[in-house]
Amino acid sequence: MSDNELKSILELDCEERYDYFLSAVGEEKEIWILINSDKQFLKIYAEDDGFEYLPVWPNSEFASEYAKSAENLTPKCISLPEFFDKWVPGLMKDTIEIGVLPGLDSDVWVTPPTEFQKDVQDELSNF
Repeated sequence: MSDNELKSILELDCEERYDYFLSAVGEEKEIWILINSDKQFLKIYAEDDGFEYLPVWPNSEFASEYAKSAENLTPKCISLPEFFDKWVPGLMKDTIEIGVLPGLDSDVWVTPPTEFQKDVQDELSNF
């Protein structure tokens, strides 16, 4: 993906990025997160709203672009079966939401893990 393509997608509003994410994940069947050198995943605390979320991306390029402004973060791939079987229940237990494809405007589509899983599974039925 070229830098221009990457930038144009990141400039979309959060709902359009969510739709793009669903389509891309439907094709690739994997989700990308960021981890630090201790293998701990990045989670963001939304101070204004008082909740935490796990940012996710449809490929390593988007995750890497986001990590440019942070030190010590590396993209990590998670297969959809693993995400659904292990991550969704864990996120629910820890009351952590999912932030889908954060953009350049710092807006992000935040959704509960079970709703996220349902949307991805609905998208997978199109393939």
